[in-house]
Formats: sequence, structure tokens, C-alpha cells
Amino acid sequence: MKDLEGKVVLIVNTASECGFNKQLDELEKLYRKYHDIGLEILAFPSNNFMNQEPCSATEARDLYGREHGVSYTVMEKTDVKGENIHPLFKYLTEGKSGLITNSIKWNFTKFLVTREGKVVKRYPPQKPPHDIEDDVEKYLAG
Repeated sequence: MKDLEGKVVLIVNTASECGFNKQLDELEKLYRKYHDIGLEILAFPSNNFMNQEPCSATEARDLYGREHGVSYTVMEKTDVKGENIHPLFKYLTEGKSGLITNSIKWNFTKFLVTREGKVVKRYPPQKPPHDIEDDVEKYLAG
């Protein structure tokens, strides 16, 4: 995480067999446009929703790269809910959204984190990456 200091970070739980998987391509476009000025994207493959990520982390990295041109960081396969929830996703979902329930409901939930490490936005799976570009620009500009 030391490498992320001073960066704006978009954290996304992903799944190769999800109907939203075209967002992998859109995330790549966002990454290429803004990476040089401080955007990092962290994709966390997760199999928590209807077994839509059967790949290992290595297989997901290969598949995302081959089929979607992904060059941003694909992390280890991660639980984003339930009793084995990864500490990062526990932190991201504990009392921060103002929602009735904070748990992640589906693949491609997105969290935007400022250069200072503050979680400022949460986006639902159906919100495509190009629709959050204004927020990315705002937080990159500081």
C-alpha cells in the first residue's frame, strides 16, 4: 500500500463471468487516461456472487489482460463480504455509506479514495466507470 501514497485510488471487486465484466474495459480506459497524473485502479477478483469468478488470481490477471486489455493492478482473489471478508473491504463497508446496509451487494462495486487515503465515494455495480470520470478528475485535481 506504500506505493499508493499520494494517489487517487479506485477499488473495484470484479468477476470475469459477471454481466458487468465489460466494465473491465472501461476501467482500463479510465486508467490509461488518468494514470500518469495519479490514478491507480485496484481490481479484486471475488467469487462471492453466484460463483462468477471461478478463476484463481493468476488466471484472472491473464484473462483480464487477454480479453479486456487490463494493465491496472489485479490483486489476489478476495472475499468482499461474509465471515471471511478481507480487512480492506470490511473497512470500506463499515458505516461509511449511509445505506441501510453497507455490505457489497454485487460485483463491480467501486470505491474512490483520495490522495490522503479518505474514502469519499461508493458507486453501485450498474454505474459504469465513464460515469464517475468527473469525480476522478475532481479528486486528482485536489
